[in-house]
This record gives sequence, structure tokens and C-alpha cells, in this order.
Amino acid sequence: MQASKPVHILIADDDPDDCLLLTEAFRECNVKNQVHFVHDGEQLMDYLNHRTPFEDTNKYPLPGFLLLDLNMPRKDGREALAEIKSDQRLLSIPVVVLSTSSNKEDVLDSYESGANAYLTKPSSYSELREVAHTLGRYWLELAELPVVHQHR
Repeated sequence: MQASKPVHILIADDDPDDCLLLTEAFRECNVKNQVHFVHDGEQLMDYLNHRTPFEDTNKYPLPGFLLLDLNMPRKDGREALAEIKSDQRLLSIPVVVLSTSSNKEDVLDSYESGANAYLTKPSSYSELREVAHTLGRYWLELAELPVVHQHR
């Protein structure tokens, strides 16, 4: 499963096990799109703003969609989401919150801050694989994604 134009997926998550499991789940679901990882909110904003070490826009293009964990070090996902949705250049990037929190306040706050979807991380690998399949199908096959320009 791959969109007709290359859509890059950016995953912001500080848990290396979750990153590995997501990579494997996407692979098993035939999501062939390139996946990039950042591990905290500061690194996420450096990536999106093409700051060191992410200056090369060919190697680190803006994502077609972002999977965002809320609980990360340095700058959490809540702060990063607010920053992304307040930046005219990044505003159109779809952000899917994928968090261990199912707290109703986190869900509401995420949507109020501009999240396009909120998913609670599943507890089993088979459920994660289903989430990966659904995300890939929706965001890469069905949804019309905006063209995000790479300029600073």
C-alpha cells in the first residue's frame, strides 16, 4: 500500500520498542512509504523546521502525516502540537495523536489544539498491526492529503 505520490510518515515517539513495533506493523501491512522517527518534541520541531541535523529536505522531507506521542521528553507532544498548528507552514500536516493516555482531557485538549485524530496505543501487537493497517489505508489510500511545501 503506497500513495500515488510519495508520502512520508513521521513518527514522534520516545519509546524505542514502540517505534520498532510500529515499523514492523507497517511492514507487515505492506505500507511501503518511508517512515522517519524523532524521539522528543525538540527533535520533532528541529525536523519540521529543517534545523540541524535535519537540514537536507531530500533526506528529511516534511511528512504527509505525523504520528505524535503526547508524553515525550524535552518538549511533550502537547506543546509540539500547539506549535505545529500555530505555524502557517506546518498547519496543514495531518497530526494523529497515538498515545498511551486515554484520559478524556488529553483527547479533548488534543482535538482543541488541532489534532486530526486521537488513538490510544493498543496493548497487543495484533491490535497495533490493525491500527497500522487502518492508518495506512486511510491516510495513504483514501484521504486527499495537502501538498506541504518544503521551503523554510
